[in-house]
Amino acid sequence: MRTAALMANIPRVDIDPSGVFKYVLIRVHSREEGDDAEIDIVRGYAWAEYHADIYDKVSEELEKGGILDCECVGGGRIKHDPGAKKIHVYGYSIGFGRANHAVTTEKLKDQYPDYEVTWDNEGY
Repeated sequence: MRTAALMANIPRVDIDPSGVFKYVLIRVHSREEGDDAEIDIVRGYAWAEYHADIYDKVSEELEKGGILDCECVGGGRIKHDPGAKKIHVYGYSIGFGRANHAVTTEKLKDQYPDYEVTWDNEGY
């Protein structure tokens, strides 16, 4: 199935190298009949004024082949401090609601295994 190959090549995490910025948790799934494969990906960038800016850009890129479909399952903020090797996930998106920060944290730990990655539901 083409979907599996496409999904295998999608980075699970793509965030800015430092700073405080908005992020979204996006569920990517197949449009193919009978294929219920799905993955969750984390995207966070300082250029985004709104959570929807990130989602719109990423979903447009992933959906353009017509094989994948995206759904935003929530958002929040990330504080990335590469000097201290710490990432903190918190807050929520007014438009998309609060992402499951525990899921986001696990994905960040996979991407940054030598970091201390924490989360809470405080803040906006």
